[in-house]
This record gives sequence, C-alpha cells and structure tokens, in this order.
Amino acid sequence: MESEHGDLSFFVSQLYALAAKLEGEGQYNLAKLERCAADAICRQAAYGLEMPSNREELAAEVKNSAGAISELNTSPELVEAILHGAEIMADGQLPFIDVAPNPYLCRYCGYVTLTRPAVNCPNCSARPDTFKLFNPVYWLDRFDPFEVMIRLEQTPADLAVLLDGLSEDQMSRIPQEDGWNVRNAVSHLRDAQGVLEFRVKLMLEQDNPRLESKAVFEWAADEADRPASVEEIFRTYRDSRLKTIAILEELPLAEWWRKGQHEEFGEVTITQQASYFAAHELTHFPQIEKLVDNL
Repeated sequence: MESEHGDLSFFVSQLYALAAKLEGEGQYNLAKLERCAADAICRQAAYGLEMPSNREELAAEVKNSAGAISELNTSPELVEAILHGAEIMADGQLPFIDVAPNPYLCRYCGYVTLTRPAVNCPNCSARPDTFKLFNPVYWLDRFDPFEVMIRLEQTPADLAVLLDGLSEDQMSRIPQEDGWNVRNAVSHLRDAQGVLEFRVKLMLEQDNPRLESKAVFEWAADEADRPASVEEIFRTYRDSRLKTIAILEELPLAEWWRKGQHEEFGEVTITQQASYFAAHELTHFPQIEKLVDNL
C-alpha cells in the first residue's frame, strides 16, 4: 500500500477500508490510527489549496463541487442541498437548517441521508444509531459543562495578558494585509459574548425558544455605538462573561440540556451554545497573537 505509486484518493480509501477491517477484528486502537492518518492526509492536501474569497466565485466553486459529487453517485439529496445552499449564498444570505439539514453518514458503507435515520441502512443494513451525525461546526460539542466553565473563565484572563501594555493607537492600527485590527477582534469577542449571555437567559426563561442567527462577524468593524477605547470594549466583554458564568454556576446539571431552535443550526442545547462560543473564541487567538506580534 504505497501512496506515492497510486492515486491519493484511492490510498485514503484503502486506509478507511483497513480501519474498518481492523475494527471488525477488535483492533480499535490500530483502527483509530489509520482513520487519523486518512483524515490527516486529506487535510494536509486541502491546507495548501487556495479558494476564492469573493462570494460569487466561492458560490460558483460550491456548485462545481456539487457536480463532481453527483458524478461520484454519492447522494442526490446531498447534491441538491449543496446546490440550493450555493444559490442562497450567492444572493448574500445564509442557508438555514431547513435548506441544509445536518447529514447522517453510514460509517460502514458511506450512505448519506439528510434526515435522522429510523431504519437500517438500505445498502449495508447498519443500525440507524450507528450513523455519524455532521453538525455545522465541531464547536457545538467541543466542551462538556465542566470543561466549558473552565474555558469561559480562562479566556478573558488570557486575552488581558495579550492586550497588556498595548496603546490604543497600536490596537487600532490597520495591519499591512488589511483585515481586522486588534480593536476589531476584541469587539468581535465582546459581541459574541453578548449573544451568548442573551441566549442563555432566553433558553432558561422560555421553553425551546427561537434563536435568530446573528451576523456577529460583520459587527466587528461597525463603530456605531462602540465604546471609545479597547479597554472599555474589553471591560464590557469581561463583565458580560462574569454575568454568564454566575448564571451557569447556579444551573442544575439537567438544565444544561434545555433546548432552543437555532434557525441556522437547528436544535441546540445550553451546553452546545456555551461550548460553541467558548471554542469559537479560541479560534481567534492565533489571529490576535499574530496582530500583536506584528505591532
């Protein structure tokens, strides 16, 4: 099984097939290593590929991918959902959960369905509860309630260390490659934390409330009603976080699984919302660290 002498996609397929066989033999630790290798190879290949940043061009790329997926006979309903989502994206909107449902993948044969499976896989008879669910982002399930409390408490302290000693001029300076400056990034964390505080309160006050999708990413550069200094923005972020932590600390464990209906992600729990925002913050730290290093 030598990857340099064959097609990379076939080699990755061999790794998955080998992992499945190893699982059948009870060799779960070896199987996980083979699956990790297959995933790593795919991600390494993807990491070096450049994708367009223009919305229309990116939507066109998604449509092209749907055509290629269709030729591989993967799943007509999956292809249809991708195409529909690309059209909505091209119009400047987000495809919500009704257009792009969470897919379920048969771990054994690769069969895909966009509804929760209730019967055995039609291809290989695998039980419905063995299907793999694909959530919109891994952040939803990254932390359990105990882990998320640690993370929510630690992140403001970590951010304070990064900002220590920086002037307002430095934090508001536009980077050479354009994009966000430190002020924008801190504003984004503050805005996201505000959404988390609001949603936690709403999900405790109401049964299964509707959670609107918020364009938090776009707010970062909006200076309307924004505090004058980054110090004030950070203080607002930290104070809101402390309020959220106080609420969650008093929450009985069972209440962490109270639900809401997110128009983009579907059914979510308080645990998933807290995990989402806690992990989301961590994805911005390399960006902030790079900005600080280049000041």
